[in-house]
Amino acid sequence: MKKKKVFMIVISLILVLSLAACGSKSNTADTSANTTADTKDTENESANETTPEPTQSTEAAPETTGPYFNKGESVKDIVVKAATEGKVGNWGIGNEYEIQALLTKYGQPTTFLSQAFDMDGFDDDSISLASAMTYNEYGLVVNSYDGGYGYGDSVGYIDMNDEGVAMLEDNIFCTRAFAEANPNTVKAFIYASMKGWEYACANPEEAAEIVYKYGSSVSSEHQAYMADEVKKLVETDTKGATVTDYGKMDDTALGQTLELAKQYIKLDDAAAADKLKALTLDNIRDTSYWEAANASTDGKFGTPEKTSVSIQLKWLPQAQFMGYYVALDKGYYKDAGLEVNIVPGGGDIGETTAVNNGSVDFGVTWVSNLIAANAGGMDLLEVSQVYQRSGLVLVYKLNK
Repeated sequence: MKKKKVFMIVISLILVLSLAACGSKSNTADTSANTTADTKDTENESANETTPEPTQSTEAAPETTGPYFNKGESVKDIVVKAATEGKVGNWGIGNEYEIQALLTKYGQPTTFLSQAFDMDGFDDDSISLASAMTYNEYGLVVNSYDGGYGYGDSVGYIDMNDEGVAMLEDNIFCTRAFAEANPNTVKAFIYASMKGWEYACANPEEAAEIVYKYGSSVSSEHQAYMADEVKKLVETDTKGATVTDYGKMDDTALGQTLELAKQYIKLDDAAAADKLKALTLDNIRDTSYWEAANASTDGKFGTPEKTSVSIQLKWLPQAQFMGYYVALDKGYYKDAGLEVNIVPGGGDIGETTAVNNGSVDFGVTWVSNLIAANAGGMDLLEVSQVYQRSGLVLVYKLNK
């Protein structure tokens, strides 16, 4: 009789625990209920043994939620959410193709918001996935110095290189006709420029100070940040490998850039559109000038055919272009027999047009801009690839 009474008590306890577990939503609670049910027969057979104390089930902490994105959320979920809300931003000046390729990768329309040349739209939440260059806008987002927004580690970003949609940016180019008429000048200019880039990357703090001296368009603090980040783009390729040959043209990365350009650049002129589809790497670059410059130990290539030359930058003076300013300041151009004038960009200045019409001899542009220009009838030639990976990211806010 006593054994039967103990048996009934055990059964009652099991039923109470099972019913209590059924009302819980946590994974921990479900596991407790299943464990109790699984051991029912064992407890029946051991009614004389001491009845174990019931395990207390605790509610699992809810996932962090909010108006932004959770830390660790997948790139796909972030892109889909932002695209569905129509809050993906880009400037539309030649690197929107990477954004469109990313949107396509995750099955989204290739439309985006026109983004201003600041991060105010990101700050006021009108853009939830905003374009930023690692060396410029991203630094302003995370830092608190003059002009910064001070978000610190409360933001995340999507890297175009990691997503396999990277397109190469800053290069050195001239017209094909200029290169053919002035081969010694081109080689000497590449040699001195890459010597400047090598020194700048080895001494980014000093390079930032040099740029600042020549009329920086940003604060000294941001200039220093920019120099450190630009160094990474010059010395690391799209796969994350270290690059030691400054200015090398990697056909794999250039080929990816060209293929994405063919897919996403839209030209109204039918003849230009057809030409774009037919372009090959030989139509946009010639590696022989860089190879000669890179093989040289003294930078001597015979008498330069033209000794006074100019280079048109894509934007205002900043560490994005620190190698050229260092080469000028350290006398590397002079040592190569050249007198070089560095022409700032910005405003309505088009670097491809300036080089094509002979206003300047060399220019700095993104490869996508050069591709579009050649499809439109120009005959521009890349002679050195300074940035070895894309500096474009999409930045987003994290829920707290």
